[in-house]
Amino acid sequence: MAAVRERQKSYADKRRKPLEFQVGDRVLLKVAPWKGVIRFGKHGKLSPQYVGPFEILKRIGPVAYQLKLPDELSGVHDVFRISNLKKCLSDKTLVIPLEEIQVDEQLRFIEEPVEIIDREVKQLKQSKIPMVKVRWNSRRGLEFT
Repeated sequence: MAAVRERQKSYADKRRKPLEFQVGDRVLLKVAPWKGVIRFGKHGKLSPQYVGPFEILKRIGPVAYQLKLPDELSGVHDVFRISNLKKCLSDKTLVIPLEEIQVDEQLRFIEEPVEIIDREVKQLKQSKIPMVKVRWNSRRGLEFT
């Protein structure tokens, strides 16, 4: 039995990765333990798997972390096991402030073309498709489509 246990442990350890966070890291929180307690927007198969990101305030133990939760989640305890957390890989430089975004009455982004960069005609068997490369005025920098 011991030999079989060791072999199974070696198989499991190959897929395991040590997970550890630092204070100040941003993490996503798994929604599955809260099913039936809190609903995040949609429900059913379109419901989100993770919510967040939230900032880690303190490490409680080897597998528990305290998160800084918003006021909407004040009814939820703020200490979570590491298995319910996932590292947030967002880039803070890509965040666009809400004041700088222009939207119309249908809540669509207002971006206007600046110039036409390139034109070509794609030839199919029985039709021709004109292709135009356009540069847009975007807050994220130069954008081409």
